[in-house]
Amino acid sequence: MTAPSPLEAEALELIRDLIRIDSVNTGDAATIGDGETRAALFVKQKLEEVGYRVDLVEPLPGRASVVARLAGADPEAGALVVHAHLDVVPVVEADWTHPPFGAEIHDGILYGRGAVDMKNYAGTILALARAYRREGVVPRRDLIFAFFADEEAGGVWGARWIVHNRPELFSGATEAISEVGGFSIPLTGDRRAYLVATAEKGVTWATLTARGRAAHGSRPTSDNAVVRLSRAVSAVGAHRFPVVTTPALKRFLQVFGEHRGIRFTDDGLDDELADLGFVSSIVTASARNTVSPTVLSAGGKTNVIPAEATARLDIRALPGADAALQEELAALVGDEVDLSWGRPVPAIESPIDSPLLDVLQEAIATEDPDALVVPYLLPASTDNKHLARLGIHGYGFVPLRVPANFDVFGEFHAADERIPVDALYFSTRVTDHILRNA
Repeated sequence: MTAPSPLEAEALELIRDLIRIDSVNTGDAATIGDGETRAALFVKQKLEEVGYRVDLVEPLPGRASVVARLAGADPEAGALVVHAHLDVVPVVEADWTHPPFGAEIHDGILYGRGAVDMKNYAGTILALARAYRREGVVPRRDLIFAFFADEEAGGVWGARWIVHNRPELFSGATEAISEVGGFSIPLTGDRRAYLVATAEKGVTWATLTARGRAAHGSRPTSDNAVVRLSRAVSAVGAHRFPVVTTPALKRFLQVFGEHRGIRFTDDGLDDELADLGFVSSIVTASARNTVSPTVLSAGGKTNVIPAEATARLDIRALPGADAALQEELAALVGDEVDLSWGRPVPAIESPIDSPLLDVLQEAIATEDPDALVVPYLLPASTDNKHLARLGIHGYGFVPLRVPANFDVFGEFHAADERIPVDALYFSTRVTDHILRNA
């Protein structure tokens, strides 16, 4: 490992400092502490040290976010929002080999909750923001540095709240960069591709409710709510929604097909993607609508046949697919079970021909000349969904060059979450190029 530059060293130090702040977001107000605010105050102090005017937004005690702006050379160019979230998901410490909030480095690997999701990027953009003020760097356009609370629970008290209540903090912004993308995956030989999320699936939930006649367990009845619900849940679990070739998927399949010698087909897509290794699970999930039964509830005593049984479904919809998905799911579960829908968070889709993608390609090429930046559709969600309400096009791109067998996506929310330190130095250099030229 070569010695890091001062900027790379500062980025690593800030990443480790942030990991050491326990900012776990349980999603339950009764069990959430003040970690997000402590992390936000740390970021605020570091930005103010070099002269930024900083807005700290705290809609509830302990749920703080930070926003700061650096003026660019072209006041007519739309501002770029560069954002990360400061909260992390819970940990089960017994499952970890190294302390989850220790930010320890072993054999060139940084361990800790947030090493990938996503205090790595928070520390990187914080270091760059500080360096730009110290050195008088004027980027091409305004940069809005945002560090959000509550992303892991839907952004209710973070990005979503700020978009609704403090939209002026993003005035003039047209594009945004954040998670989940930018990590390298093997292409051919020693070549790598770097995925950029140009779209995200929509998210909603639904509840299945089956009703029947309550009875004693010793007297079986054909009017059993548990059995009725089980049939519906089994039908959902066995169903495979059809492939939909979105613009992001089309571009991904075109580029990978060309460079891997594969001719992708709708009918054989799952098998054909399997040849791509761990990236297969991401792209397969982004190729179709998905519905996953996740919570079952029925009865309370073994000897009582309950009158009601429910199941909750996690639903991820492709852009523009909500109505068709609802119709297909209703037909699937049938008339014997009631289907009620939660409040949807719509899918987002950003242009895949944006000049910003050219900047991403140029930035990657400075460090990895034969690499390709390839659009894909993220099957999950980020705070880009909330910014989209302001007309801001979001892209997922945290550049990380990792070994061919290192599954960055698999590190999200995992025990022993980790990232090679060299990948963080790479991320700092590439992100620097992006922010100066975007």
